[in-house]
Amino acid sequence: MSPKSAGAAGGVSDPPAGAGTSAPPIWDIIELLFFAYRDFVGDPDEVLSKLTFGRAHHRVLHFVNRNPGMKVADLLDILNITKQSLGRVLKQLVDQGFVIQKEGAQDRRQRLLFVTPKGEALSLKLAQLQTVRINRAFAELGPGAHEAARRFLTAMIDSDNREGVQRQIARADHVKARS
Repeated sequence: MSPKSAGAAGGVSDPPAGAGTSAPPIWDIIELLFFAYRDFVGDPDEVLSKLTFGRAHHRVLHFVNRNPGMKVADLLDILNITKQSLGRVLKQLVDQGFVIQKEGAQDRRQRLLFVTPKGEALSLKLAQLQTVRINRAFAELGPGAHEAARRFLTAMIDSDNREGVQRQIARADHVKARS
């Protein structure tokens, strides 16, 4: 069962093979991840709330900014949400001038997404807030912290998705470096 269908049905999917289901929960890391995520998104949440936006808007802006011209279908795959959920958020971002949609050059049915200058500015502001928090943590941890964090977070991704995520990040880094 995919995360999308598990969440929509209110069910819980089976843990991945080899997940060590008989091992006791690692409560400290589980809770630290919850608290770290809360604070990591908390700074952007304050900015977004003034625009009556939420975390879904943030995720859409982030990925569209990092991947100019991405297809709506690709964004749905990345976010692992329903078309209906994305449609509501995307409509608000388009209506308020943060994102634009264009027809595909080869396939006019495709909807390609781009941030506007206003959308790019907001995405950058949110990323800078998060970068301050990340850099503060790296400074406390010392040399090698960035690479250790990268390895840990990559290992937290389902193994069958890691390569695709790494390609996505590399492609976005390449596109942003050219612009």
